[in-house]
Amino acid sequence: MTGDAQTDAAHCASLVRGGDFERYAATLFVPHDARRALLALYAFNLEIARIREQISQPLAGEIRLQWWSDLLAGTAHGDAAANPVAAELLAATERHALPREILERMIEAHRVDLYDEPLQTSAELESYVLGTAASLFDLSARVLGDAEPNGEIIRRAGLAFGLTRIVEALPRHASRGQLYLPLETLAQAGVVPEDVLAGKASPQLLQLVQEIARQARDHLQLALGRLLVSDTPARKALLPLALLDRRLRRLASGAYQPFAVQAEPSNLSVLWSLWRAARREPFR
Repeated sequence: MTGDAQTDAAHCASLVRGGDFERYAATLFVPHDARRALLALYAFNLEIARIREQISQPLAGEIRLQWWSDLLAGTAHGDAAANPVAAELLAATERHALPREILERMIEAHRVDLYDEPLQTSAELESYVLGTAASLFDLSARVLGDAEPNGEIIRRAGLAFGLTRIVEALPRHASRGQLYLPLETLAQAGVVPEDVLAGKASPQLLQLVQEIARQARDHLQLALGRLLVSDTPARKALLPLALLDRRLRRLASGAYQPFAVQAEPSNLSVLWSLWRAARREPFR
């Protein structure tokens, strides 16, 4: 690895360590040659997921997302090598023959982030989660040697992980005027969208959070169950799932406050949980 490549890889590792420690920690339990590519994917994911927080107008976000699309198509303006995440992403894509259409699917899904229009239906929410969390699991599995990841496992894992993170991010999304919980779902639960955007909790909202946590747990159990009987060489691509149980129990608690600041587990606790999970089935 050249000096520049080492610098690019270190940049991605630092970015993921600071922005998504759970995924960063999970890479510590995979082979070294795959770890670099996973960190490139996770750094790319952070770059496109954070665009909304860095812009004041949707058009600026569209331009940034289009740059990433052009990069994958080989038509990006400017030197991609000057962007360490872009350089590492292209190297990972080439080395592991990652389908560019899945990366493009991630970019397209994150266009939703740029606008304040709420999701309308549960089908739209599922599409968003599959385009983001599930796509990232799919690419991670390919890096770890599964040329054709099991679609049902990836789908269930993505839904479990994505739904959990969306519920946990409710305060952040509401503060910037966004609703990822579909209007259809809110109406069925008797939750007023304006109250959610105003950060007002209600018994109906708490019940909805508990129901989504139950759905996420069902997806999690199905993913892990299928992983137990699968012969995939890429089990550790799904290692972040090992951290969901405690988070889902918190969401399902009657004492959970959807808009309260939640204490995050310490980095040491995350590492300990992943180390224990990595030694047991279905991740071993």
